[in-house]
Amino acid sequence: MSNFKHINIVDAQKLIADNSAIVVDIRDEQSFSAAHVEGSFHLTNGTLHSFTQQNDFDQTVLVFCYHGNSSQGAAQYLVEQGFDDVYSVDGGFEMWRKNFPFVSADN
Repeated sequence: MSNFKHINIVDAQKLIADNSAIVVDIRDEQSFSAAHVEGSFHLTNGTLHSFTQQNDFDQTVLVFCYHGNSSQGAAQYLVEQGFDDVYSVDGGFEMWRKNFPFVSADN
């Protein structure tokens, strides 16, 4: 069985800029609504089925959480569901928001 991989925010940003990856965010609804990476999919237990139905299993998936810890379990779960190329983003959304633009409810 394969495992998820780790990726830093700089390499993640390159994949996102090239439209080479699907971005998922597993943070709670309020945090996701307040701010998230542009184009990200809010992945929850309730949206998991639609996510797997809408996306190809060979697409690269980047998983964001708050700090890069919870995303590891979610990334491994996606691998176990059949996704081939899954990354946990080290530093999570908190690291991203310090370095790159994001969608905010304040905008």
